[in-house]
Amino acid sequence: MAKKIVSDLKVKGKKVLIRVDFNVPMKNGVITDDTRVRAALPTIKYVIDNGGKAIVFSHLGRVKSAEDVAKNDIAPVAKRLEELIGKKVNFVNATKGKELEDAAKNLKDGEILMFQNTRYEDFDVEANKETKKESKNDAELGKYWASLGDMFVNDAFGTAHRAAASNVGIASNVKETAAGFLLEKEIKFIGGAVDEPKRPYVAILGGSKVSDKIGVIEALISKADKVLVGGAMMFTFLKSQGKNIGASRCEDQEFVDLAKSLLEKANGKIILPVDALVNKAFEDTKGVAKSVDAFDQDDMGLDIGPKTLELFSKELAGAKTVVWNGPMGVFEMKNYASGTVGVCDLLAKLTKEGASTIIGGGDSAAAAEQLGYADKVSHISTGGGASLEYLEGKTLPGIACVDEK
Repeated sequence: MAKKIVSDLKVKGKKVLIRVDFNVPMKNGVITDDTRVRAALPTIKYVIDNGGKAIVFSHLGRVKSAEDVAKNDIAPVAKRLEELIGKKVNFVNATKGKELEDAAKNLKDGEILMFQNTRYEDFDVEANKETKKESKNDAELGKYWASLGDMFVNDAFGTAHRAAASNVGIASNVKETAAGFLLEKEIKFIGGAVDEPKRPYVAILGGSKVSDKIGVIEALISKADKVLVGGAMMFTFLKSQGKNIGASRCEDQEFVDLAKSLLEKANGKIILPVDALVNKAFEDTKGVAKSVDAFDQDDMGLDIGPKTLELFSKELAGAKTVVWNGPMGVFEMKNYASGTVGVCDLLAKLTKEGASTIIGGGDSAAAAEQLGYADKVSHISTGGGASLEYLEGKTLPGIACVDEK
């Protein structure tokens, strides 16, 4: 069944608890990328524009020490939200207590309240010890936060694969729950790719390790029509075929054996690179394209090669659903970004042809955004680990806790 969306709620006059993902990168208290704040604006605007009272909250970083508490103050994010939304944000520098309770109680229709980093509840400063009340879904904490509002909207996909006090804990203690517009998109695109993909359905997997993606590879072998593999993980697969991979990055023998078994299980669905850009050192100097059958002992593969891009283009021709997770090479180095740029180009082309193209969070999402392809694909996921678990077909607690329509 479909999930209830924020627009299904009657928010007028109601205190709406909105869990957003404001886990933004910061340097010396300054936000270096406000994409996640911008992404949450439609949901917050909907609530206040329709006479609701928005109570906004998020985690920021990991909080395991007093140093982390000082480093992960979310106040600058509240200020940025105020600038972007063009409306005063009442910020409370606390996660519990009378000041927060009074601020929530006195909030007027159309106003916004934001409180401090939810993960401050993971560390007791006075006792100088971890408590993990937020991260481990402490029952009393979830009940307390729920008491601040009338209904709950989850718009934080990045933490949807974890049951926390700020998502499942609150949802368990309020009568009405819904997904925000950002979470709705994740359900539509990634959930759609898992449950009812338009075919041909092609997955592209990159990144460094097979071990990080065992579950998703196994799931995609059974669900997708083809799985194209790039990134450093390709060398674990190539070694499993008995190829000389030179000085390229490769995992331990148990994962080489696993890669071999995955290739057997895939029965031809897994498509491996035929060439790579190699260098003699891990540095941003021009590489040489070599067949995967012609590596020297000191060759280090740092990107897929041009013939592999041609192969991937043929394999993707006519695809109706494409999911991509993980860069094709060391895209941070300009000499080894061509594989990742090439895949971005292929997805942009398919999008124009009407395919549903989904980039599943993490490094591939960062690469697509940095390279200017954010608006040239159907959807870029806001979650890394959550995207992978969702693609595996796992039930995500942060989605499961939202009411059905």
